[in-house]
Amino acid sequence: MLTEQHEAVRDMTRHFADEQIRPLAAELDETERFPAEIFEQMAKLGLFGITAPEAWGGAGCDVLTYALVMEELSRGYASVADQCGLVELVSTLLVEHGTDDQRETYLKPLLRAERRCAYALTESEAGSDLANLRTTAVREDNGWRLNGNKIWIHNAPVCDFAVVLARTDKEAGHRGMSIFIVDADRPGFQAGRKEHKMGQRASQVGALEFTDVMLPEDAMLGQEGRGFHMMMSVLEKGRVGIGALAVGIVQAALEASDEYARVRHQFGQAIAEFQGVQWMLADMVKDLAAARLLVFDAARRLDRGEPATMQASIAKCFASDAAVAHSQNAVQIFGGSGYIRGFEVERLYRDAKITQIYEGTNQIQRMIIARQLAKQGARL
Repeated sequence: MLTEQHEAVRDMTRHFADEQIRPLAAELDETERFPAEIFEQMAKLGLFGITAPEAWGGAGCDVLTYALVMEELSRGYASVADQCGLVELVSTLLVEHGTDDQRETYLKPLLRAERRCAYALTESEAGSDLANLRTTAVREDNGWRLNGNKIWIHNAPVCDFAVVLARTDKEAGHRGMSIFIVDADRPGFQAGRKEHKMGQRASQVGALEFTDVMLPEDAMLGQEGRGFHMMMSVLEKGRVGIGALAVGIVQAALEASDEYARVRHQFGQAIAEFQGVQWMLADMVKDLAAARLLVFDAARRLDRGEPATMQASIAKCFASDAAVAHSQNAVQIFGGSGYIRGFEVERLYRDAKITQIYEGTNQIQRMIIARQLAKQGARL
């Protein structure tokens, strides 16, 4: 059961999505612009840093609240939810591992939507396999010299600072990686062009290049050599967030499909009366309910401080597969109209696909689930 606070935050976010996000979704998808005005409003409503302490500008809520917010924002437009998820991950790193100076300089402005962050892990040879990370930070007399390239980085074209995973010890494997906070105005920091994506087109994605970027000692986030583990520590929450985002896409697809099936007539009756359409709608309802419960279960486990590695992977994998399958079915229900730009279900289908890829591909999620099964046995 949700508490009154959970319901209040959900309802507030749903109202915001209906009034401020949904009316702009088609335009944002078409123009691919960064909707700064929406993010400024979200910051005022406390929708950035859902789980960050109030003392640092966050909402001080639990992971379940974060999941509820992500679902409702995504129901409005997944690109907007994607930004919320990015801020949540970076703010979690800053809360758990940052110094007071770093939180003052980066976290507070981030949650007020005054500064924009990027989360820089992926490289051309290091996506799912971060062991191949090539970006390096070499210690100098007064700090570090950063060199390397990152690709497919969320917010890269518009970021004010990036949280960058780099190798600080070439011989130490996963224990030789560290995290640095890198301001975009430092000499040698270069953001690449904005990529033109299939879906979630208002989420800015591009490359970052670091050429002899000099960083002071206090640019390191957390302990030296613990960067990989720190990044991995936030991924369970991240997967809950992407699972919730995918649930929001399924919810939007169901609402659009149900409404259309009631008003579209063929052979003298609404297509909602045909069994073939009824079964597609029934499967949407069934998988939507299951995906939402899986996300809630993983979120509650994190809130209780329990292990949630398997549950977070199950939720992300199931919900994202459902988002792709049922946004595809929504296009089918709309028929030729669903294949035309400007119809919501066409956009939902494109927006859904990336949920099977980012925050760990669904093939990686299945590997994690199988690994956890081998560890703990078949009793979940």
